[in-house]
Amino acid sequence: MDDPNALVAADTADDCAVYRVNETHAIVQSVDFFTPIVDDPYSFGQIAAANSLSDIYAMGVEPLFALSIMGFPQHNLPLSVMSDILRGGVDKAKEAGISVLGGHTVEDSELKYGLVVTAYAEIDQIRTNGDARPGDDLVLTKPLGVGAISSAIQRRIASEPLIEKVTALMATLNKDAAQAIREVGVHAVTDVTGFGLLGHLLEMTQASKVSAEIFAGNVPTLEEAWEFVRKGKIPAATHTNLQYVNPHLRYENGLRQEISLMLADPQTAGGLLIAVSSEKTEQLIARLQELKTPAASHVGRITEEQDKPIVVYP
Repeated sequence: MDDPNALVAADTADDCAVYRVNETHAIVQSVDFFTPIVDDPYSFGQIAAANSLSDIYAMGVEPLFALSIMGFPQHNLPLSVMSDILRGGVDKAKEAGISVLGGHTVEDSELKYGLVVTAYAEIDQIRTNGDARPGDDLVLTKPLGVGAISSAIQRRIASEPLIEKVTALMATLNKDAAQAIREVGVHAVTDVTGFGLLGHLLEMTQASKVSAEIFAGNVPTLEEAWEFVRKGKIPAATHTNLQYVNPHLRYENGLRQEISLMLADPQTAGGLLIAVSSEKTEQLIARLQELKTPAASHVGRITEEQDKPIVVYP
């Protein structure tokens, strides 16, 4: 990138672009949208907004405002569906303490919705995925398994209580986790979304020029998701994710296939994966627990760069 003010761009696969506007402050911005993963339009709007906001929280900063982006099949769906989706997004933005100031909608054959989210922050407060350091611990703030359950929802084999549970999890903001990051002070952060835990950790190791160890037994999961994983009722993206990361992995002491599939499970509005100095790990986990984040689990550690970027232990 030739522009000296472009502090974070696409080369490190980070969660947001960061553009310096003066010596001390920068604009932090991201855009994300996707097709519905639940039937209820209002819930879909909330989930899509939470997912979009997560990129800003993954930079350790607070959002300033948002714009909506939507593709809508107006000949196939009533306008009330559009209204409910937008209302869900606006309500979730309000929960984050910001407004949706406008946006753009186009006619599309497939429904899509998301947000452009903007933040304005002190440069030294911004965290990226590229500053993880050997000796850091890895902490995860939401359980895995959303992808498998979302696939079960689409297959019409998920129970109503399970749909409600995973919908609430996906709509949970990473706002409190970002607050804990700012209070405690950490080195690197990313959010776990479509590429799964292993995929996003791989991006962190590559950006930081380090390697990592994952303790699979410590990784929080949704218990109900294991049934679908064991039966092979999982998203195609899980296999794609695993195929991509497998050349970069080493499995120690044997690892069941179902565990590797769970670690590659694509998340929607997943948790934050945080690289924190080992001296601050207990403090961070305690603060996350006080703020009642969905999980606060020590799932691995950062090591010096090795032949394989990621080693997975049972």
